[in-house]
Amino acid sequence: MAKRRAVTMTQVATQAGVSQATVSLVLNGADGGRVSEDTRKRVKDAVEQLGYRTNAFAKSLRSGHSGMIGFISDEVASAPFAGELLKGAQQFAWETGNVLLSVDAYDDAELEAAAVDMMLSYRVSGVIYASMYHRHVDVPKSLEALPSVVVNAQDPTGRFSSVFPDEVGGGYAATRHLLDAGHHRIAMINIQPEDSDLPAGVGRLEGYRRALEEKGLVLDPALVAYGSGIVADGFELTSRLMAAAEPPTAIFCGNDRTAWGAYRALEALGKRPGRDIAIVGFDNHDMLAPNLDPALTTVALPYEQMARQALQILLDGPGSEVRRVAVECTLVERESVMNAKVQR
Repeated sequence: MAKRRAVTMTQVATQAGVSQATVSLVLNGADGGRVSEDTRKRVKDAVEQLGYRTNAFAKSLRSGHSGMIGFISDEVASAPFAGELLKGAQQFAWETGNVLLSVDAYDDAELEAAAVDMMLSYRVSGVIYASMYHRHVDVPKSLEALPSVVVNAQDPTGRFSSVFPDEVGGGYAATRHLLDAGHHRIAMINIQPEDSDLPAGVGRLEGYRRALEEKGLVLDPALVAYGSGIVADGFELTSRLMAAAEPPTAIFCGNDRTAWGAYRALEALGKRPGRDIAIVGFDNHDMLAPNLDPALTTVALPYEQMARQALQILLDGPGSEVRRVAVECTLVERESVMNAKVQR
């Protein structure tokens, strides 16, 4: 089958009955009022009828702008829910007349360096440097050549703007919800070891502490357990907490997988979340939280909002000051929390 030849600007001009220069002025929005509305319409009709496409690469060489935004991540595109970062960035890029050029580097330094070189060669307007989970990242020095924003992570050097989830606010919201339901003996199962400095667990624990203190309660170390964010830890640590002489009436789990493990432990003990003990998770994992029985009250990570905020910082221009933006994590109420007064 013969390959169809690309339609040329000359063919558009012939179809519209104008000069090639007029077509160029219309398509580039550079006519300055010198082209009549009737002529402009004939050019646009000819473009549509012939299926003409502008040479975006050639246009970028002339203008220095490609209309593309780079998106470099570790494993965001393949992560089950952090992919919302990529989705949010793609949608906002499209809404603002840009296209996203995305590469997952899988923490491979050579692949990451090659991705940066590619972004430079395509003359991207800027780069979003994203992480699958909230952590401190070492941003490649080569990205200093481009406007860049870190998202779902933090740049500890302060060279780049960072957009990340408000973990403290999320932990506070989860704990406050349990307190407002009348619970005072609230346990927390964190998602990392006690000596870990990862922002997610540190922030969620701080939010838990703040909510208790605001209510006049002192954090009881016996009610804080440290896991690794997996289902097995949720099962084991919930079993341990419930075996205490005075077990908690509510548990704030540091993520939804931990909460799933807590559900399994309670089931093994003949207890039901939302009836015998209140459970709140964190992440709002859409394949998990709404499908547990009962559906899990949890805190949503603002992936799409973070991506949009990061892209907006890029679009604000290279003169923008370095910013640190903590995006609100919102509580999603479902059926796993009951009022302490009706607890059975």
